[in-house]
Amino acid sequence: MRFIDEYRDPGLADRLISAICSLATRPWVIMEVCGGQTHSLLRFGIDESLRTAVELVHGPGCPVCVTDSDAIDLAIDLAGQPDCVLASFGDMLRVPGSGNSLLAARTNGGKILQVYSPVEAVSYAEKHPHQQIIFFAVGFETTAPATALAVLQAHARGLKNFSLLTSHVQVLPAMEQMVQAPDNRVQAFLAAGHVCTITGFAPYETFVRRYRMPVAVTGFEPIDLLQGILDCVQQLESGSAQVKNLYRRSVTRTGNLNARQLVDAVYESCDQVWRGFGRVSEGGLRLRSEFREFDAGIRFTADTKNGTKSGNKEITLAGACRAGEVLAGRLKPCDCEEFARGCHPDSPLGAPMVSSEGACAAYYHYHSRQSNP
Repeated sequence: MRFIDEYRDPGLADRLISAICSLATRPWVIMEVCGGQTHSLLRFGIDESLRTAVELVHGPGCPVCVTDSDAIDLAIDLAGQPDCVLASFGDMLRVPGSGNSLLAARTNGGKILQVYSPVEAVSYAEKHPHQQIIFFAVGFETTAPATALAVLQAHARGLKNFSLLTSHVQVLPAMEQMVQAPDNRVQAFLAAGHVCTITGFAPYETFVRRYRMPVAVTGFEPIDLLQGILDCVQQLESGSAQVKNLYRRSVTRTGNLNARQLVDAVYESCDQVWRGFGRVSEGGLRLRSEFREFDAGIRFTADTKNGTKSGNKEITLAGACRAGEVLAGRLKPCDCEEFARGCHPDSPLGAPMVSSEGACAAYYHYHSRQSNP
């Protein structure tokens, strides 16, 4: 009820903005990790309202954005193999690999099925026993439970024609890599509420103790974000560092135990290559040995025949993309030379302009500094 009452208060946002601006004695650098948070911050002008008190830096944003181009190239190769069908979420289709995208591959004859859940791909495999169905498993901790469930279902049904191309990523190891970088400017984090709904906020307690950085777990509404920013500024001004759960309607300290058990049963942590970050220690998930039969990377040998090394126009343009700097928070999208010029949603050079949660897409649609020729 308290949450509902807050959202009925038309002056609360203004009071929170005023409190942040009056409290900050210097411009503090705060990173929001989630692309959904980025879009809300820009859509409602929060970044502009706080520009004298807080610099908001945009982090890895969304799993679509950080999926390594080699994984996309492999997905395209698999979609072109005989009797293979690649199943994928729709937001992955337009993301470029080192050259082409899955959407372009489908236009060129690749067998690509758009699905809304990995369980849907399991059902498709059961109905099409003469085809190999490969689900492109991407996502942060929020989507890993669903793909784990799909593997358990396929295992229980004895399906030999279902497998995963796994590219799941874990947020916290990437945060650690960012703060350890010599050019790090981030002083506090807004943790992604939907990730913490699964993991809980307990894992961030070790991070805060180790790096002495405040972390506020927030939702995605303007009030959620402003409360998180205010809490971070209060901690920074007082010299304290704690994990604060400001998304209590969805997040607990231990998270969703059932979802965590599913993930732990099927996956184990591994080093993972992130687009823009390179190899992140413990930054991904891989199938445990008892489920390795469902690993598409092991089951199939994919030849690189999709033309991604051909030096075509798409690769030449993609070379101008500075997505890696954007994803690591080192560059604002509007400061990229190609932003809204050579790179826009209809003709993107990189994943952050493609994804509905990408930082470049957010700036293109909402930011006052954008300049659409």
